[in-house]
Amino acid sequence: MTQRRILVTAALPYANGDIHIGHLVEYIQTDIWVRFQKLRGHACRFFCADDTHGTAIMIRARQEGRSEEALIADVQQKHITDFAGFNIEFDNYGSTNSEQNRKLCYEIWEALRTADLVVEKEVTQLFDVQENTFLADRFVKGTCPKCKAPDQYGDNCDKCGSTYTPADLADPISTLSNTTPELRTASHLFVRIEDLHGFLVEWTQSGEHLQSEVANYLKGHFLGDPLRDWDISRPAPYFGFEIPDSPGNYWYVWFDAPIGYIASTLEWCEKHGEDFDQWWKNPETEVHHFIGKDITYFHTLFWPAMLKTAGFNLPEKVHIHGFLTVDGEKMSKSKGTFVKAATYLNHLDPACLRYYYASKLGPRLDDLDLNLDEFIQKVNSDLVGKVVNLASRSAKFVAKTGLSAAYPEDGGLFAHAASRSDAIAAAYEACDYNGAMREILALADRANKFWDDKKPWEVKKDGSRQAELQDICTISLNLYQQIVIYLTPVLPQLSEQTGALLNDPIVNWDQAQTPLAGTAVNKFQHMFKRIEEKQVQAMTEEAREDVAAAESEAAASQWNDSGEALEQEPMSEECTIDDFVKVDLRVARIVEANSVPEANKLLQLTLSLGGDERRNVFAGIKSAYNPEELVGRLVICCANLKPRKMRFGTSEGMVLASGPGGKDVFLLSPDEGAVPGQRVH
Repeated sequence: MTQRRILVTAALPYANGDIHIGHLVEYIQTDIWVRFQKLRGHACRFFCADDTHGTAIMIRARQEGRSEEALIADVQQKHITDFAGFNIEFDNYGSTNSEQNRKLCYEIWEALRTADLVVEKEVTQLFDVQENTFLADRFVKGTCPKCKAPDQYGDNCDKCGSTYTPADLADPISTLSNTTPELRTASHLFVRIEDLHGFLVEWTQSGEHLQSEVANYLKGHFLGDPLRDWDISRPAPYFGFEIPDSPGNYWYVWFDAPIGYIASTLEWCEKHGEDFDQWWKNPETEVHHFIGKDITYFHTLFWPAMLKTAGFNLPEKVHIHGFLTVDGEKMSKSKGTFVKAATYLNHLDPACLRYYYASKLGPRLDDLDLNLDEFIQKVNSDLVGKVVNLASRSAKFVAKTGLSAAYPEDGGLFAHAASRSDAIAAAYEACDYNGAMREILALADRANKFWDDKKPWEVKKDGSRQAELQDICTISLNLYQQIVIYLTPVLPQLSEQTGALLNDPIVNWDQAQTPLAGTAVNKFQHMFKRIEEKQVQAMTEEAREDVAAAESEAAASQWNDSGEALEQEPMSEECTIDDFVKVDLRVARIVEANSVPEANKLLQLTLSLGGDERRNVFAGIKSAYNPEELVGRLVICCANLKPRKMRFGTSEGMVLASGPGGKDVFLLSPDEGAVPGQRVH
C-alpha cells in the first residue's frame, strides 16, 4: 500500500466556553478517522487550536476583570484536559492568538490585496454605548419585524424563520449591557469572492470534495447568483489582530480562525523540524476538514477562495456532520442533557460515548441521537457482552499454558474475519462508522457462537481434553484480537489493554491477517464495566446543577454588581418569619408632596392607601427629589409603623428607599399593575 500524507483538522472550539457532548460528536469522529489512517500506516497528522478572537472574548475578559490573554490561556487548558479525557489525540493543539497565526494572516491578506479582491465599504451597525462596542448579531435581541415574536436574536427568528439584520428588530436590546443600542457607521473591508465564482462552481460540483447533499445545497442556494462580498474586518475596540494596512481595523474572527489550521501545522513543523511546505503547499498532501453543518457556508466557499488565492492546498474533502440530539430533542439544560465533557467523565467511561457515537455516525449530514436508554443497553450488550467477555472467559483458561503452539483448525472463522478487513477499512475511510461497527459486531457474534457451541467450561472438567481447551481458547482469543484491531480507532484504551493481555501490541491494521500461536497470555485485568442506570441519572443531575450554577454566575457577571454597598452597610442579624409578618408593607400613591421649610432633609408626603385611607409621612428625601415630581407616584410604605410626633407634625408611616443618603436616595416602587392598598408579601 502506498503511504499517503494526510493533514486533518476539526473545527476550532471557541475559547468562551466548555466542551460539551455535542461538540464531542465532531472531535470523536475526527479522532477515529485519524487513528484509522495511522493504523493503516499513513503519515496522518491531526491539527486543531482554540479560536480566541472576537467581541465575546473581549467582553467576558472585561467582566471577569482580567486580560483576554489570561482568559484564553485558562480556557485552552480546560479544553486540552477535556479532549485528553476522551482519548482525542492531536498532533498539535494551538491558538489563533499565536505569532504563527499572525504571520500567516499577513501572508494571506497580502495575497488577497495583490489579487485586488479587497474593497472598502461603509457599514451601519448597532453600537452598545455602555460597552463601547459594535454588536454582532448574537449580541442583539428584540422583536421580530415579520411575526412580532419577542426575544429574537439579531439575524433570524426561531418562530417564523425570517432572516434580517439586527437593525431591523423592533425594540432592540444589547445582551451585553441590557441597554438600547444606537446605529453607527464605520468603514469595513470586504473580500470580493465573486471574482472566483467559476473556480468555486468547479470545485464544489466536482463530486470529489463534498457530500452530494452539500454540493446540491450550495448550487441551489448560492452559486446560481453572484456571490456576496464577505465582510472580514471590525473596527476597534476588538480583540484580534490589527490589519497592518488599515490601522484601527481588525480582522474579523472568521478570517483568522481557519487560518489557525495552518498556523497549528506551522507550530508543529517548527517543533519537529518538518518542512511546512510539504504539508500545505504540496499537491500530494491530502487536506481533510471535519466540521458541523452549521459552518458549511464558510468552509465550502470563503475558505477555498482564500486558499486558492494564497497558493495553499485546497481541501481534498470537507467531511460535514449533523447535530447531536438527546432522547430525540435538542440538548436541554433543564432536563440535564446539556452535559459538559468534564461532567460526563465524572460518571462514565469515555469509551462508552466513543463507541456509541461510532455506532450512529454515517457519511451523511443526518443528526445523531443519543438515546440514553439505548446508550446503556448498546454498550452493555456490545462491548461487555459480546467483545470483552470473549477475552475474560478465554484468558483465564490459558493464563498458565499460553496459546497453542500452532493455530488450530477453526472452520474458517479467522480467515473469514481477515477477509472482512477491506470492507471495514472502506467503511472507516468513508466515515461510515455505523457500517463498520455492524461488520465488526457480526464478527463478534460468530466468535461468541463458536465459544458457546464448544462449551469450554465443560471441556475443562475432563482432564484428558486440556489440549482441546487450549485450542478453543486460542481460537477465541485470536478472534477477539481481530475484533479489537478493527475497533482500535474507536477504542484505543481497549486496544492497549488487549496488546498487554496477549503480549502483542496493536500497531498495524494488517495484524488482523495473521493469528497468534505459541505465545504467553497474561493474567486478565479488568477492561470494561457495565453501565448502571444510576450513573447516567447522576450525570444528568450534575448537568442540571452545572447549568444552575453557571446561570447564577452569568447573571451576576452580566450586571457586574460590586459588593461595596453591602460592605458599607452590612446585613442585620437574622429574623424569623414571625418577626417579618409584623411589618405591614403596602403599596401607596403619593397624592401630595410639600417641602418642609424648617427642615433641610424632609419632605411632607400625603399617601393614599386606596379609598379614604390616608397617611401623613415625613421622608428624608429632600436632597434627591423635588416635591412636584413625586405626585402620582406609587411607592412602598410601612403602614403599621407607630406614629411619631415631630415638631413639624406627626409622621404616620415610612416610605421605603435605598442608598447611602444625600443625593443617592432611591425610592422603591412596585412593578406595573400594582395598586394602592396591596400588601407586599
